[in-house]
Amino acid sequence: MKAHTLAIPAMLFAGLCALTPSAHAYNRDQLNLLRSNVEKWNAMRAAQPELPIDLSKANLEDANLDGANLSEANLSKADLSGASLDQANLRKANLSMTYLKRADLKKADLSEAWMVSANLRDAFLKDARLSRANLSGTNLRWAKLWDADLGQANLKDANLFETSFERANLKGTLFTKARFLENAVMNDAKVSNNTVIPSGEPASRGWAMRHNSRFVQEEPSAPAEFVPPVVAPPVIIPENLPNGATSQAVPTQPVPDVREVEEWNTMREKHPEAPIEMSEEKLGDANLEEVDLSNANLKQSDFESADLDKANLAGANLAGGNFSRADMEKANLKGANLEGAVLDRAFMKQADLSNANLRNANLFGAMLSGANLDGADLTNASLFDANLEKASLKGTNLTGANLIGINLTGAAISSSTLTPSGKPATRSWAVLNNATFTE
Repeated sequence: MKAHTLAIPAMLFAGLCALTPSAHAYNRDQLNLLRSNVEKWNAMRAAQPELPIDLSKANLEDANLDGANLSEANLSKADLSGASLDQANLRKANLSMTYLKRADLKKADLSEAWMVSANLRDAFLKDARLSRANLSGTNLRWAKLWDADLGQANLKDANLFETSFERANLKGTLFTKARFLENAVMNDAKVSNNTVIPSGEPASRGWAMRHNSRFVQEEPSAPAEFVPPVVAPPVIIPENLPNGATSQAVPTQPVPDVREVEEWNTMREKHPEAPIEMSEEKLGDANLEEVDLSNANLKQSDFESADLDKANLAGANLAGGNFSRADMEKANLKGANLEGAVLDRAFMKQADLSNANLRNANLFGAMLSGANLDGADLTNASLFDANLEKASLKGTNLTGANLIGINLTGAAISSSTLTPSGKPATRSWAVLNNATFTE
């Protein structure tokens, strides 16, 4: 996962330096050692147990970190998607907003870890230790926590859609306001009177039975307290400072994470001219409703299943991005570059895609009813089985596009619309597709 970078012109630097993050936040020497040799890494940790470990925002995608000692390490916003962390020591680690999608965490020690808003979608956590871990707001969709220990863990506001807690220890676990717990698998999980269900009430024997769980009566106890980790301020690498800037101008306040939408939008309002560089960002499943990413460079970023309702992506560079199953209802994508983007089964009802570049985009099964595609370029795009009912396609370029199974009922077609053959649309072509023709 790359750091968010405000590419700030020299003339604006003085006013914006307090909002500029470093090009990366992690310690490069530590990252290189960890990636190259886990055995030497563990030896270093044993020799220097007090050394702060900063791997925040580091790219560790698909890394083999089996048995790595990452206790108390700062891994916030790091990309650990697909990483192997079998029996890794992550006790008290800072994993806030960390991307752990499809990660293998079998028998990992995550006790007392700070995992607020982490993405653990489809992660494998069999026999993992998560006692007293803070998983508030975490995405655990399809995660497997078989035989895991979540005693007194905090899963407030977590996404638990089809999460498997089979045989897990859930005694004293907080599920306050957790989403989709009714869809989770809890066969033979251990639940107690200290377990708090989504309504905020303590679990009962009847509740446990309805969820195929085992109920254990315990002495009443207060919920665990969760103290956020202390995070050192970001360090700015001198060679990454704008021309003419000195170390005295090093920023002290980082740019807010884009997932902190309210703070992010406030920053954009204050500095609307500052270019945003966020290519290859990992934002799958993120809640980005109404976020302002207008004119941002987000090429080849991952937004799979993200919530982008009413988001402002006008003029953004989204080329090669993954928006599969993303919720983009009423999103503003006017003039956006979506060339080669994957938008299969994306929900884009009433979205504004006017004058957008969708050349070679994959829109298989996409919902575009009521969307504005006036002037959009869909050359060689795949619209197989897409729904464009009542969409506006005036001046849209559909040259070479795959329209098999498309629904154009009530869509507005004009003489400036180019059909897959490259020829202008006619009234008969519109009628043949149940669309409405306008001159």
